[in-house]
Amino acid sequence: MPCNVVVREEQDGRVSVVFMDPAAVLGMVTNPTIEGLGHEVAAKLQRVATALTT
Repeated sequence: MPCNVVVREEQDGRVSVVFMDPAAVLGMVTNPTIEGLGHEVAAKLQRVATALTT
């Protein structure tokens, strides 16, 4: 599963966590099952991102 995650410290000292959108990448594949999986993984990554900000 192509899911890049970048963690970096910003100039002001904050830490940013950025996720690649797997739905966008897997949407390039012409297979509805794979596209659906991309959306499922994207939703899970969004929940992780939300949990990191709380």
